[in-house]
Amino acid sequence: MQKKLKVVVAVIVTLAIVITTLFLATKLLEPKYMSGILEGAMIQEYYDDPTDHNVVFIGDCELYENITPVYLWEKYGINSYVRGSAQQLIWQSYYLAEETIEREHPDVIVFNVLSMKYNEPQKEAYNRMTLDGMKWSHSKVDSIKASMTDEESFIDYVFPLLRYHGRWSDLNSDDFKYMFKRDKVSFNGYYVRVDVKPAEDVPGGNPMVDYQFGDNAYHYLDKLTKLCKDNGVELVLVKAPTLYPYWYDEWEEQIVDYANKNDLTYINFLELQDEIGIDWNTDTYDGGLHLNLAGAEKLSKYFGKILVEDFKVPDRRSDKKLQSYWKGVNERYHQEIARQRSNLEKYGSVHEPEENQ
Repeated sequence: MQKKLKVVVAVIVTLAIVITTLFLATKLLEPKYMSGILEGAMIQEYYDDPTDHNVVFIGDCELYENITPVYLWEKYGINSYVRGSAQQLIWQSYYLAEETIEREHPDVIVFNVLSMKYNEPQKEAYNRMTLDGMKWSHSKVDSIKASMTDEESFIDYVFPLLRYHGRWSDLNSDDFKYMFKRDKVSFNGYYVRVDVKPAEDVPGGNPMVDYQFGDNAYHYLDKLTKLCKDNGVELVLVKAPTLYPYWYDEWEEQIVDYANKNDLTYINFLELQDEIGIDWNTDTYDGGLHLNLAGAEKLSKYFGKILVEDFKVPDRRSDKKLQSYWKGVNERYHQEIARQRSNLEKYGSVHEPEENQ
């Protein structure tokens, strides 16, 4: 009997050692996104926010670099979050919206329509920046299945070590420093940049063979519309006021038609850029692809007024718990703005030289 017990204990101890080793190896090898490509860390940060949001933005960089929830809070008392990620595809946006509505009940979900241009899965690297950060749920499972390219395997998402085991030679200090705890890189999902690069020689759109959005893209837009209506959430479609990727008139017509048929609000901020006050000499940090802080605050000021007046989003600045939460976010936000401005003066870039990082 004692011999059998020893064998059982030995097996349990061995399994525990193996599981612990695999866990630690996974934590070490998975990308941290604490420098360089910060966007891969954004999706995960949502789960650290203990508040309930009245407005949730879902979509790609045209939201997380162009709308600042900090400004919406400071000026309008709107509690919001941007659940954005790089090249977020519409099915990924749908499943993020599904998960969000199951976790909380926002008054408004805002979806940026640029991703309608994609009808099929694109690149694993972008998939990972959205999917790896999601908590496990049926929404994550379904999003993985909808997003995988032909070269990807579902099991690699379940056990990331299978995907990242080859990173041993690429490990750096960040992999050890952020093995268990990571810094915040966004401010309720907003990626701040204070530098300026004027929009010059912006390319126009090249003629396309077919301007029609694909059936798969429309399928998920239908699902998103139904999800919001079934749950009493206002769905607002928007096109961010960025100069490229180019937004074709044929695409615009399709979204206007869809919004009319489904009784949705659609706002094309490109057409309103003069009214918003966007100056492409000062309000972009990368030549018109994204807005910088100055541009994002202008867009947030304009959109915030619409959210308050047209959608009756409440001013919650009297909420003591929210005051406490936003105090911390505001402190980090203004510290980051000051850091970037200081770096611009010292180094001519918002980023510190590598030897100083």
